[in-house]
Amino acid sequence: MSSTHAETPSRVVIIGGGPGGYESALVARQLGAEVTIVDRDGLGGSAVLTDCVPSKTLIATAELMAEMQEAHELGIGFRDAEGDPATARVDLKGVNERVKRLAEQQSADIARRVEREGVRVLPGLGRLDGPGTVVAATPDGGEERLEADAVLVATGASPRVLPTAMPDGERILTWEQVYDLDETPSELIVVGSGVTGAEFASAYQSLGIPVTLVSSRDRVLPGEDADAAQVLEDVLRRRGMTVLSRSRMQSVTRDGDVVTVTLSDGRKVTGSHCVLALGSIPNTAGIGLEEAGVILKDGGFINVDRVSRTSARGVYAAGDCTGVLMLASVAAMQGRIAMWHFLGDAVQPLNLSNVASNVFTAPEIATVGASQRAIDAGEIQAETVMLPLRGNPRAKMQGVTDGFVKLFCRPGIGIVVGGVVVGPRASELIHPVALAVAESLTADQLAQAFTVYPSMSGSVAEAARRLHQF
Repeated sequence: MSSTHAETPSRVVIIGGGPGGYESALVARQLGAEVTIVDRDGLGGSAVLTDCVPSKTLIATAELMAEMQEAHELGIGFRDAEGDPATARVDLKGVNERVKRLAEQQSADIARRVEREGVRVLPGLGRLDGPGTVVAATPDGGEERLEADAVLVATGASPRVLPTAMPDGERILTWEQVYDLDETPSELIVVGSGVTGAEFASAYQSLGIPVTLVSSRDRVLPGEDADAAQVLEDVLRRRGMTVLSRSRMQSVTRDGDVVTVTLSDGRKVTGSHCVLALGSIPNTAGIGLEEAGVILKDGGFINVDRVSRTSARGVYAAGDCTGVLMLASVAAMQGRIAMWHFLGDAVQPLNLSNVASNVFTAPEIATVGASQRAIDAGEIQAETVMLPLRGNPRAKMQGVTDGFVKLFCRPGIGIVVGGVVVGPRASELIHPVALAVAESLTADQLAQAFTVYPSMSGSVAEAARRLHQF
């Protein structure tokens, strides 16, 4: 515990209990501050309650279904009581009940942790009344004023909706509403081919639901590595998904049990349900930010520097409301950095070049560090090796034919500056590459670490070996 603040503890008020909020609260308590979280939705925020944890729980079920569908390649078949071929079927209501139960359990675990550490959690909607005061509107209709030496705004973001495509919570759904489905869609339309749209389209297809993916861009996942996105799109199409590229949604309407997506060129796509994945808008309106001197960027995102400071003295911000990089891991790090900075602890500014991220499709796509796009544009000099997974012995044993490992290293000095992994559990396989990037290891150092034989990670070492001459 910090001796600097032991006699007169600093007062920290955090608006929002998501990863940026609760992780910063734990750091602030560790450093001796008095901490209050004003939280509207439940600790964990959307990451735990409506986004990350629920979607990845759904995807875990989808992964199992996908493996069962391809089990015949491994010599496994399914028969019913009469000995006839049988297929696995999903109970979507049961899946969603499990999703919500796990999300609530995770939120409760976080609440117990922060309360055990001495953080006060105040249910309510927080707003700034100047840079040093937070007013909490409590559920009973009252208000509580909280004076603060520092305020952290971690209010997150919400699904973007359009006037021509308004969700009804029954058949036209945002990604936060899909877990209330108690019937399995007969035909699902997903609008939006970014990370969220691709993840849901892939998951529901793996659950055996016919899916049409409406993409306004040339390809699925336009923001990701082009080679990786191509592998995913090929797999989705091969498994039966209809992918409509360069198809901009104009409107989504419902007539009874039929949902119609009208495209800008006049084509119409019909289904039983539609999931809207149109991006996010920050939860920054009406909470006194601009009145307190906090500058907002285009789209309403809070402008912050690399130690999470806003333009208002003593006001920090973290997470999706800043639009820096909308990942739970980045939100948590922004929050920790804010408290380390305010409370005088050792702090390293946020370094996005070391952030590992993952798209939880089937196959998964994991990335870290420099991108192929930056290399191709001449923004960074790097050599590239791409090694398909189909030659990996463990992949052959598991029937894996799609995916690759791609590594980037500096010419001459061989330092690993980035990488991409596409395949099952790519989110785990990216870790040695992330370590190499974070610690400026060379491709030779990455190659010379032992890997288990046979293992998927052997392809990471093999790709590194192929960079030796550079």
